Amino acid sequence: MSSGGYVAIEGWEQLPGGWAHPDVPGVAVDAEDRVYVFARGEHPVIVYERDGTFAGSWGEGVFDNPHAIRIDHEGFVWCVDNGDHTVRKFTGAGELVLTLGEPGRASETGARTSGADYGEFHYRQVAHGSAPFHGPTDVCVLTDGSVFVADGYGNARVHRFSADGTLEASWGEPGRGPGQFHIPHGLAASPDERRLFVADRENDRIQVFDLDGGLLDQWAGVSRPDGLALSPDGLLCVTELGGRAGRWPDMDPVTDATPHSVCTLLDAGTGAVVERFGTDEPCAPGSFWAAHGVAFDSAGDLYVGEVTWSAGARNGDVPADCHTLQKLTRGV
Repeated sequence: MSSGGYVAIEGWEQLPGGWAHPDVPGVAVDAEDRVYVFARGEHPVIVYERDGTFAGSWGEGVFDNPHAIRIDHEGFVWCVDNGDHTVRKFTGAGELVLTLGEPGRASETGARTSGADYGEFHYRQVAHGSAPFHGPTDVCVLTDGSVFVADGYGNARVHRFSADGTLEASWGEPGRGPGQFHIPHGLAASPDERRLFVADRENDRIQVFDLDGGLLDQWAGVSRPDGLALSPDGLLCVTELGGRAGRWPDMDPVTDATPHSVCTLLDAGTGAVVERFGTDEPCAPGSFWAAHGVAFDSAGDLYVGEVTWSAGARNGDVPADCHTLQKLTRGV
């Protein structure tokens, strides 16, 4: 079922017996169309073949709070851990190659997002931008090796690193003005890698920058954009969290008009909406409660991870067995 051209493939994921992932904040696909699921649970990185066959897992005991996963053009796997303020680079088999940030150490921004008090912070506590990292949220790696990191939960910046991990530039401050952020959450590069898309989640917009942080454009019309991914034909997919899941205490009450979580395809040149899908039945196949991570395979099939437990199931907003990972394909 879907409100648009994508249809969920029910039963795709062949998760080993007894395993579970109440939250899937990240998903990525490698050049061989293997799917890497970044989950909060006993097995953080779960790997599947394109048909959903289980292929292995790794990362057990490594991560504090998994958040985003990306695979670069060389096949290295980048994992963003907002709980311990790091971005780690691994081989496809899980061998650590590089760590950006110091595990367990948050930069000073006025927010508190470290250790036992991680769940007590609010993004409005961020008083000023700072050095890497304070609750990083996503990573984007270009073909020349440049690395961009959204430093979003306890900071309000995007950082650019060289291929060897040297910090080259940072930009952003907390606020609602042009170039400012309230949770820079998702990242993606344009097809020509000359522009960087930043999902500025709590400002309900996507900001478009050049690679030095110069603001080029702002696209509204999205509700709390979470994740970003380019399709094989160059469309930008945005997972919208909406206003019902993952709520802050000071948000407006939920009404019939409050947006549901959806996925939206945008023209990557203009930001115009091409298609939006998902329904008001969040646990139905092809719909979403808390769409978060997103990736495409080479055939254009779509993989969407959801933070179902953290964003509401733990409070009874949706059933605990509501889906956390879906594969969707174009309907015939």
